[in-house]
Amino acid sequence: MMNMEDEEFELKEVSILSGHSDKVWSVSWKPTSEGSDVPSVLASCSGDKTVRIWEQTSQGSYHCKAVLDETHTRTVRSCAWSPSGRHLATASFDATTAVWEQVGDDYECVATLEGHENEVKSVSWNASGTLLATCGRDKSVWIWEMMPGNEFECVSVLQGHTQDVKMVQWHPSMDILFSCSYDNSIKVWAEDGGDDDWHCVQTLGEQNSGHTSTVWALSFNYSGDKMVTCGDDLMIKIWGFDLLKTQSGDGIAQWEHICTLSGYHDRTIFSVHWSREGIIATGAADDAIRFFIPSEDGLIDGSSYKLILRKDKAHDMDVNCVKWSSSENRQLASASDDGTVKIWTLASMHGNIK
Repeated sequence: MMNMEDEEFELKEVSILSGHSDKVWSVSWKPTSEGSDVPSVLASCSGDKTVRIWEQTSQGSYHCKAVLDETHTRTVRSCAWSPSGRHLATASFDATTAVWEQVGDDYECVATLEGHENEVKSVSWNASGTLLATCGRDKSVWIWEMMPGNEFECVSVLQGHTQDVKMVQWHPSMDILFSCSYDNSIKVWAEDGGDDDWHCVQTLGEQNSGHTSTVWALSFNYSGDKMVTCGDDLMIKIWGFDLLKTQSGDGIAQWEHICTLSGYHDRTIFSVHWSREGIIATGAADDAIRFFIPSEDGLIDGSSYKLILRKDKAHDMDVNCVKWSSSENRQLASASDDGTVKIWTLASMHGNIK
């Protein structure tokens, strides 16, 4: 396989998905099994109080299969498919999280999770699909356990952030939860084997090379031993930890700052996502999408990343979310304040002379 550092890339627009009547906050690709011929499915959620389900046609374009409305009464801020693809969770400013299940061609709301005092900002499933995490403006993080019959039970309410919690994200292979907040920190939460209670095992803040302003998003690499975070301080930070030590049951390893990417963005970075192949995409308030890869150039401290492509005017307004497809390595969805979702392919030019 060709070294990515030797490739030249271009971003090709595959499809523009129009239909939302307000800003689109988040997108989520439905998981597919390896090698399956099932068409790609994408969920998007918006300030118009709806969630849209998009399906890829045989020609490669996307059409709206379903509109999930009449459930949330305010902005839908976050959406996430369960690992099996059977359920879709949606978090709303109406203080609820809804869980949907596909029934034939329709989607039914099978559970409504209540408890947050106000806006719910983010929702995330763990790797096995048994736990759901939510967070919100009330500074709390909630963990819900999925029971038989689409019942959900709140197993923990985590208090520790001092401000609005922007995002929750489970580790890709272990039941360790991460949250990032307006209080400039990322918190790592784990269950205490003894009493089944969840607690904060680490806080990544300014004192350990963390962000100096609101942390908007985080994402993990495919193996789960690295994490990337982004924020209002215009920084992208890469963190690493000892996965094997943690998996061996020898306690939870501490995350350590590896490097900071700065000087690439001049407005808030709202979204970051790591592809299975190792390409980091960012979406920002400057309407652009950027791509970074690990680089061996001038390696002194063991890790370096370089910008391989910047797509200016990717959208007409802020790019709120970027997500790589789980099936196709270089297919990306982006969501924007301009009310659209765009599907892109990051294509290699194989050194063609333009």
